[in-house]
Amino acid sequence: MTTASPVTRAHRSERQTPLRVDELHNLNEKVFRKACDSWIEGVFSDKHQNTIGVDFSVRSLNIDGKKVKVQVWDTAGQERFRTITQSYYRSAHGAIIAYDITRRQTFESVPHWIHEVEKYGAANLMVMLIGNKSDMLEQRQILFEEACTLAEKHGLLAVLETSAKEARNIDEVFLLMAKELIARNTLHFHKESPRNSFVLDSRPIVVSQPEKNCQC
Repeated sequence: MTTASPVTRAHRSERQTPLRVDELHNLNEKVFRKACDSWIEGVFSDKHQNTIGVDFSVRSLNIDGKKVKVQVWDTAGQERFRTITQSYYRSAHGAIIAYDITRRQTFESVPHWIHEVEKYGAANLMVMLIGNKSDMLEQRQILFEEACTLAEKHGLLAVLETSAKEARNIDEVFLLMAKELIARNTLHFHKESPRNSFVLDSRPIVVSQPEKNCQC
């Protein structure tokens, strides 16, 4: 497994702006919201209420010595909130689509959410695919390679498997998204890929546990 070399990009502006990330849930999928809560607050809780409409949280990241504010908007996956949440896609810089690796039905609904983002989001909105509950491998229903194939098919930015309970790859999700957003917005940062990742042309960056490397 090799790591992509940093990419330098010209910048249009030195002014920093907050990065906004929408977190899209599959129907009744609450697990990655727990991961976001633990990332924001530094504490994992096994209990979490369903999002009613839209939830909002903020955290500052230090990237290459610069402070970057990440705004995370949790848009509910429930059908009854669809009209409300669609309006939030338009101003988002990036979107995280999460599924539960122990529940195939959540993975099967991912194409629906990709379509929603493509239809209502900005043309250059970046999308990451996240498979959560990687601490429950014995109950796995979705192979990591399946997620790689789906991400490549739809041109997504990255594929990661995470564990909210073990705080595995949670930081990597937001750091990778923030760094890539900065790079694509042509600011004065360098893009760096995390460990166990690679880039092939415009194919997705793949981040996984060392034993689950996938060359999409």
